[in-house]
Amino acid sequence: MPELPTDSIPALGPDPAAEAAPEAAPEMAPEMALEPGPEPDPATDPSAPLVLTLKLDASTFEQLNDLRQKHFPPERNFLPAHVTLFHALPGDHIDEIRQTLQYVCAHALALPLALPELRFLGNGVAIEVHCPELMPIRQMLSEHWHPWLTNQDRRSLRPHVTIQNKVTSQEARALYNQMLETWQPLAGQGEGLLLWHYQGGPWELAGEFLFGQSV
Repeated sequence: MPELPTDSIPALGPDPAAEAAPEAAPEMAPEMALEPGPEPDPATDPSAPLVLTLKLDASTFEQLNDLRQKHFPPERNFLPAHVTLFHALPGDHIDEIRQTLQYVCAHALALPLALPELRFLGNGVAIEVHCPELMPIRQMLSEHWHPWLTNQDRRSLRPHVTIQNKVTSQEARALYNQMLETWQPLAGQGEGLLLWHYQGGPWELAGEFLFGQSV
């Protein structure tokens, strides 16, 4: 991906560090922030956090989502399969965030994805996502949004799709070992970025930004 000029990206508003969203879960428990709780309504609570994920091509998404629906505890599974890039962006800056994503995605191309191996999470299983072309995009957004980011979102990204979580370590190890026996690497494409309102459990789509598509 060519280096993108930043002078056309909307400038950040005042540093909202003092009113940032609560810290999300540690890296080893990527789904923990999705426990049921009070569901903020973005229409009445503009400060409700935003989540940014990678949009997968339909075939890859279906394969991963089938695995998630099969193995994720159903009483805790509020979401389809996803690759999270940022866990908690400030909802009260959604207009600036949308403008930045429109600009960035218009200057990017579809991303080749490799899903080569499984990752044991301790209390779940994930599939690694390798995409060198994704990392400069995420890094640029991270630098631009740095005053807004939680500690979790300031860490280096290790992209993955969680297909099981919130189970005992014995259950997770059993699934990990079972899947290792037959695992075949997958390949796909990243087609854009998806912005979501976090609502305590399920998410509500707040914007879709396709790579290479001008607005």
